[in-house]
Amino acid sequence: MPCLAELSGQPRTLAAQLVYRVLDKGESLGSALGPQLAQLADPRQRALTQELVFGTLRWSHRLDAILSRLLKKPLRKKDRELHALLLVGLYQLLILDIPDHAAVSETVDAVRQLGKDWATGMVNGVLRNARRRSGELLKAVDSIDSARWSYPDWWIEQVRGDWPEHWQQILEAGNRRPPMVLRVNTRQVDRQAYLQQLQAAGIEAQALPAVDTGIQLVEPQPVDALPGFREGAVSVQDGAAQLAAGLLDAQPGQRVLDACAAPGGKTCHILERTPGLDSLLAIDSDPQRLGKISENLQRLKLQAGLLAADAGDPQAWWDGRPFQRILLDAPCSGSGVVRRHPDIKQLRRATDLRALSQQQQQLLEALWPLLASGGMLLYVTCSVFRQENSDILSAFMRQHSDASECPLPQAWGEAQPVGRQLLSGEQDMDGFYFACLTRA
Repeated sequence: MPCLAELSGQPRTLAAQLVYRVLDKGESLGSALGPQLAQLADPRQRALTQELVFGTLRWSHRLDAILSRLLKKPLRKKDRELHALLLVGLYQLLILDIPDHAAVSETVDAVRQLGKDWATGMVNGVLRNARRRSGELLKAVDSIDSARWSYPDWWIEQVRGDWPEHWQQILEAGNRRPPMVLRVNTRQVDRQAYLQQLQAAGIEAQALPAVDTGIQLVEPQPVDALPGFREGAVSVQDGAAQLAAGLLDAQPGQRVLDACAAPGGKTCHILERTPGLDSLLAIDSDPQRLGKISENLQRLKLQAGLLAADAGDPQAWWDGRPFQRILLDAPCSGSGVVRRHPDIKQLRRATDLRALSQQQQQLLEALWPLLASGGMLLYVTCSVFRQENSDILSAFMRQHSDASECPLPQAWGEAQPVGRQLLSGEQDMDGFYFACLTRA
């Protein structure tokens, strides 16, 4: 990331405020980030702010362990923005490797912008001390699992228990910067032709082997720089998420239900792949998120029925006509997409897994009667925790004699008692679980 040292302290101030809102207020980064970035006119400042926020949250457990060794006592509750700013400063010095003078001086300037002038000397001293003692501090925190891997202890134990042969690989993958991946709209252009368009625009990219519509960019780009984006030629979607539409295998003339559909990437992909559907109904319980599906459909020149409703309560909205295909993209922990959403590490709790698994079971039970005889239901999560995945499907199949598993391709993922698990980072994709059931 060039010229970081030339940018003013304002990105550090905004980054500290965002980190504070996640760590101390429990806010989702998705809802807080956009309005804050809108305050910055310079694209370089927006890019730096985003890097500081995502990186600090990604490594917050490690940075917090280091900071605790540098502070004589914890900061007062009313000064927690300073705590967040110190984490941002440590990220610049110890991980992002911004030049010392820029990282320290601009972070100290941010102290003033936060209205905490009294703390400039303290912040300056902590950051300079961190740089001098960096080797000693990093070695010390490596002996603590939560600091070494930068995850909560319960998360590490969950992954280690579920994946004893792969747990380190999964944790490491979740800490890497994610690639920017595109999905080609094959109604408008094929993948090879679009790769040529990218080349002509000076954008380096390559085909994603696991999915026939996927293209991975060498460097992230603003969407407006992508040829034909506004006209619907491509969308941004990770390769793992792109697998869902192919596995669902919707056919012309069929009725399709996309439950828990927002923000609509899979909805649009199903429509792109299969012209001539009888209908596609996309449901989400959040009307605002449903609006995002509408925006995507309009840009891609596609049509679907949209309904703000609880997918787990079909009696309130189902017309009684069965669906030949149902996509259940179940609410989950998001443990497989933490590289894209590092705030999940802070917001998710171990106790959430039980509540989520109960919700997943309830959705499966509610939607199964809506599936036509001979129809197919695809269960999907972006989680690597077995409690939300194969455990759910195994229990469901024991209780439903009319449910049969449809085998999935073996070109990716780990075979499970039911379904397949794509581990985080495999073929540089997010962590996803898929299980395909047919109804006798």
